[in-house]
Amino acid sequence: MKSEHVRSDVTVVGGGLAGVCAAVAAARLGKKVALIQNRPVLGGNSSSEVRVWVCGATAHGTNRYARETGIMGELFVENQYRNPDGNPYLWDLVILETVLAEPNITLYLNTDVHEVEAGGEEDARQIQAVTGWMMGSERRIRFESPVFLDCTGDGLIGFLAGAKFRIGREARHEYNEEWAPETADDITLGSTLLFYTKDAGHPVRFVPPSFAKDISQTNIPMKRVIRSGDSGCHYWWIEWGGELDIVHDNERIRDELWAVIYGIWDYIKNSGHFDAGNMTLEWVGSQPGKREYRRFTGEYTLTQNDIISQKLFEDRVAFGGWSIDLHPPQGMYAEASGSKHMHADGNYHIPLRSLYSVNVSNLLFAGRNISATHVAFGTTRVMATCAIMGEAAGTAAALCVDKGLTPAELSREHTPALQQILLKQDASVLGLVNSDDADLARQAKVSASSFLSGISIGAGEERYPLEHDIAMLLPADPGISGTLDWLLNAAQDTTLKVELWSTGRPENYVPAVLEYEAEISVSAGDRQWVPVSLDWTPAEAQNAFIIVRRNPAIQLYLTAKPLSGLLALERGAAPGVSKDLEDHDSSQPVVEWSTKRLVRKVFCLRTSFPTSAYRPEHVIDGYRRPYGGPHLWLSESLEQDTEPWLALEWAEKQQIREIQLIFNDDVNEDLINLHHHRTPFEVIPELVRSYRLEWLDDTGNWVTVLSEQNNRKRKRVHLLEAPLETRAVRVVVTATNGSPYAEIIEVRAYA
Repeated sequence: MKSEHVRSDVTVVGGGLAGVCAAVAAARLGKKVALIQNRPVLGGNSSSEVRVWVCGATAHGTNRYARETGIMGELFVENQYRNPDGNPYLWDLVILETVLAEPNITLYLNTDVHEVEAGGEEDARQIQAVTGWMMGSERRIRFESPVFLDCTGDGLIGFLAGAKFRIGREARHEYNEEWAPETADDITLGSTLLFYTKDAGHPVRFVPPSFAKDISQTNIPMKRVIRSGDSGCHYWWIEWGGELDIVHDNERIRDELWAVIYGIWDYIKNSGHFDAGNMTLEWVGSQPGKREYRRFTGEYTLTQNDIISQKLFEDRVAFGGWSIDLHPPQGMYAEASGSKHMHADGNYHIPLRSLYSVNVSNLLFAGRNISATHVAFGTTRVMATCAIMGEAAGTAAALCVDKGLTPAELSREHTPALQQILLKQDASVLGLVNSDDADLARQAKVSASSFLSGISIGAGEERYPLEHDIAMLLPADPGISGTLDWLLNAAQDTTLKVELWSTGRPENYVPAVLEYEAEISVSAGDRQWVPVSLDWTPAEAQNAFIIVRRNPAIQLYLTAKPLSGLLALERGAAPGVSKDLEDHDSSQPVVEWSTKRLVRKVFCLRTSFPTSAYRPEHVIDGYRRPYGGPHLWLSESLEQDTEPWLALEWAEKQQIREIQLIFNDDVNEDLINLHHHRTPFEVIPELVRSYRLEWLDDTGNWVTVLSEQNNRKRKRVHLLEAPLETRAVRVVVTATNGSPYAEIIEVRAYA
């Protein structure tokens, strides 16, 4: 037996998306990281072994401006370019290459950690080392580090270290949760196996194995949706084991899931109810995708009430937006719907105190094992949310190593510093503002060749019958005082009723408070601009949710030329991805008001009042994503400003060595790794494609320092070969990936 010892700054056990993002985050901050995965591929439930969609705060497009940034965002955008067809093996490669690109990460695949050395009393334990067996290589490896991260999902490392945890459902009285049962129990969500099918182009017969279940003798055909053309995550409801021990009964659960999968395929192929003669099985999973097991106890336990109230934690380090999504314990055999959903009005916040152990001093965790109740876990468990918690935990681990602190000490003494690092890394946090004293851009005067100062959208040819209430979200910066003109057809003399609502919170995009309403007469006629007077001047810049009430006599016009900061919505018109299996409360505003049928479309309108929402100063206002407004610079149309530029100027010369740019990758666009949908483009159109950086020399001339072509990334960091000594720098945009405007969210400059 070959024995090895590995000493790192940070040890991450678990190579799902939480572990990958934790490892990459710590490595990018200069820490030596051991990333250990017990499978031959990375990605966990999203990998080619299991093939679950990577869902997150967008909730399949239910939430607005909710797609994750940071490392998870990089994975989404790169996969969109490299893998537009959603090939699971190419997704594996996107994840693997992201890890291999970090020289500070040493990757240990096929390495099962099942020994933990930990000491101390029950309430004050510490991990010294973990040991794993590398299957196929017969290597026994002992890993030591000052900080450990349990990203195993099942929570094996923390369990072996003596970390406090919970399995099952809390009683309602414990946290006063509406969806908790009256009495605590050990019920969890079940596990799932998936399968893929394809059309072979010729008749294919199927002889079921002896263990296939006759599903016609169960309630599955009556209670679940079976279609011959579906495969993969369309069958997420093939779930079982919630009333068993998900880990210790894993083999039994897998066998039952296999029996049902082959039974479903036998039913599709041989029952005569489906046109499936040429269909064949392409792939059947063998590794059950687990949803739930141990949830560790942190210094704070996230609850249903925190999710629904969107509690604004002082120590927030991540956000989520998936609904609280709970499944019946009986899984696929249940009489009830496959899932029930409760939505907050927008994205919610996740505190650092839920990402480290209350009694193991050097243990952080991320993924489905964080400190949350069973009900709250119903939303935090989805993989993109797990991933951004991983980035937060990995960043915290790196800072712990730097400062020689435990996670609890870091939380108490240095949470603002951690949050500022997360912002600089473009991680997924909401409502935090850049306060980095080292960022020279914050002291600069910002100017631009142009900026969009008014909203006018009038090129639409698609008619939209006003059979539903519709809405437009647009920035009220500084306010809305004047006329908002709508392009419409009226079949007869009628009235148009328009309401202006505030959204309540800067992270929300639903109507909350009625601020102003107007009703005007409209004469019969086509393609007429109808002005509606509105008057609302809020105390601070925010979004306005403007509703036009249903009127079958009117047609509005739509255009497929979107404008950042504007969204079109309709009320009660868009079903979910698996609507026949899901139980949503349709009165919840984010469900009631949908953009799904209007993606990248806006209603034709124009304003008589100016907007400040796109001024160049927004690139240093501290925000990196929409929050009460778009927070970006938008040039005039490239037809008018053919080579737009954005400049930073200082009163005195500065030494500048590094420039960071955040381009707009439209975080409202719902991306997914294994597509149930695909976008018509492979690069986000709003991203700047080509640009150059220039500096102002002593003679007053602009000198090019670098030029970039074919950019498809949101974040670009340029470390210059030698410092620039200058009073001004600027970014000149020479092409976009499709947007008619140059769009930049943030510029930072460092000595």
